[in-house]
Amino acid sequence: MTESRNPLRILAPEGSAPTIMRELSRRRFLSIAAIAGSAAALAACAPGGGSAPKPQATGGDLEDNVSVYTWGDYDSPDVVSGFTSELGPDVTLDSYSSNEELIAKLIAAKGTSGYDIVVPTGVFIPQMIENGLLTPFNKDLLPNLANMDPAYLGRAWDPENEYSVCKAWGTTGFVYDKNVITRELATWGDFFDAAQNEASGKTSMSDDPAGIIGAYFWANDMDWNTEDPDELEACRAFLVDEIAPHIAAFDSYPGTSAIPQGTQALMQAWNGDARLGLLESSEPDRWQWVLPGPITELWMDNWAIAAGAPHPEAAHAFINYSLSPESLALNLDYIGYNVGGKDMEEKAVEDGLEMTDLIFFTTEQLDSMEEQVLNDSQTTRVEIWNEMKAAAGA
Repeated sequence: MTESRNPLRILAPEGSAPTIMRELSRRRFLSIAAIAGSAAALAACAPGGGSAPKPQATGGDLEDNVSVYTWGDYDSPDVVSGFTSELGPDVTLDSYSSNEELIAKLIAAKGTSGYDIVVPTGVFIPQMIENGLLTPFNKDLLPNLANMDPAYLGRAWDPENEYSVCKAWGTTGFVYDKNVITRELATWGDFFDAAQNEASGKTSMSDDPAGIIGAYFWANDMDWNTEDPDELEACRAFLVDEIAPHIAAFDSYPGTSAIPQGTQALMQAWNGDARLGLLESSEPDRWQWVLPGPITELWMDNWAIAAGAPHPEAAHAFINYSLSPESLALNLDYIGYNVGGKDMEEKAVEDGLEMTDLIFFTTEQLDSMEEQVLNDSQTTRVEIWNEMKAAAGA
């Protein structure tokens, strides 16, 4: 990769916003809800258009609590307890395994979910805004936005950070047990080969359509955002007929228990979760992390406030607290993902943070990562995800 190319070009800079917004239609967004949720959830979706909503928070007194609906084990307990100790509100954390699950719940609730903060992946944000699922920030209440690296601000899905700001970004790879798989694995093709052989019945994949469907296209060095029906049908046949019988579990968080407990021999994993599992394992040398080629994923999750948030003042306060330099450092260490703060890699290395190679990536590695694009194939992708899980019986 040449020096003139932005190593984070795959995070879709602001200049790409008009194209991306044209590519993401309300119909495509609703198809996700229809497949992941139910007809009732779909019917409950608020229509797009109308005047832009106003921020709910005005800088008044903080409410007694704040509810966060986020990815599993995604906040340092020290940050959560520190917020309550210093500012007062109790924090309730609830988790989901995919953006589809998040969206289906918010649509069904129609502004009454009870959640204050949500953490969607960037590509889903434009249509969450259009469909009235998010509330704009009062940025006067978020002075710690100044601590964020500009490289992670102003992304195409929200160019002015009116509704969202980087929570963390990372990639998808896998971990394998070297006692079971004695050969070296380096690619997504190797992952699927091992799943059908040494790790048959001892393999897990993420409970997330993007990673499951993406892995097939990554293994074959194909455009993983393809809309070609024949390519998608080939993906379906491979995953449902050939791979599903070998899958023991669909687990988005193997680092929580599967790696430390040695439950599986081969596990698809996000980099930060894999790092957590390796650090928690009593036998870290038993495991090998792989950032597989030839292609893999790059994603960015974002702090946002749900429409109808019952505790908007506390929601702003929690996000702002999480963007302080101290909280950014604690979260980076705990979740093992780049959290987008200024000068974090240099400080992490100076502080002796372990396994920084699973947090910060070289330009060569970034060159192999591509971001998801929502398009008319999303319905088919969610169907494949559901069919594969049913075929596996996991």
